[in-house]
Amino acid sequence: MSEDAFCRTKMLLGEEGFSRLQNSFVVIAGVGAVGGYVLEALVRAGVGKIRVVDFDVLKKSNLNRQILALNSLLEIPKIEAAAQRVQDINPDCNLETVKAFIDKDNLPDILAGKPDVLVDAIDVVKAKAELLTYASLQGIKTFSAMGAALRMHPEFIRTASLDKTKCCPLAALMRKELRNQKVCLDNITCVYSEEVVKIKPDSQDENGKRILGSLSTLTGIVGLTLANEVILHIIGENKK
Repeated sequence: MSEDAFCRTKMLLGEEGFSRLQNSFVVIAGVGAVGGYVLEALVRAGVGKIRVVDFDVLKKSNLNRQILALNSLLEIPKIEAAAQRVQDINPDCNLETVKAFIDKDNLPDILAGKPDVLVDAIDVVKAKAELLTYASLQGIKTFSAMGAALRMHPEFIRTASLDKTKCCPLAALMRKELRNQKVCLDNITCVYSEEVVKIKPDSQDENGKRILGSLSTLTGIVGLTLANEVILHIIGENKK
């Protein structure tokens, strides 16, 4: 077999499995600490079409954990950094970029085109709940990142449907919000941690957003785990 960029992926998944990846359409909401690793893995796996949605720009404080963050790219929109990186990895990937803060008014556009999968990697509670609610009502299979900040121990990371998550404050809040909207929770697969969070002092940025301590290792593991779940789902190997 002649070598190509995806020869080892094809060896593992077979031509049919790889073809499913190439013909799939994934929306990634948020390409920060978790979502950036999701994007990286899905592009390298050969997913054919990806739409990334993010409203933020790269900051120096992102360097400790975000794969898109480089000193040479600071102050540019994350979606521009994403486009550059995807082009350099796989120019054949059909990448769409949307610079937007997710809210209920733009959700129809963000999830237009019947995506096969949504990856939720945002941390703004109201926007997250609206995104998960809308996607569920549209019947879109969703993989969602729960709390990754303040954690240090990867052995506590778990994968489960939202209704079966435990010990994660963000997941508990999402369960409550979505149940209030009569959303079925078992179509939302979550990557979360059962590590007991030790409350530590936090601060706020210039926009008043709460800042929490985090490590590249844990956010990266959560992102790569999400990406792996997406790949298994697309190729039909995920039985969860």
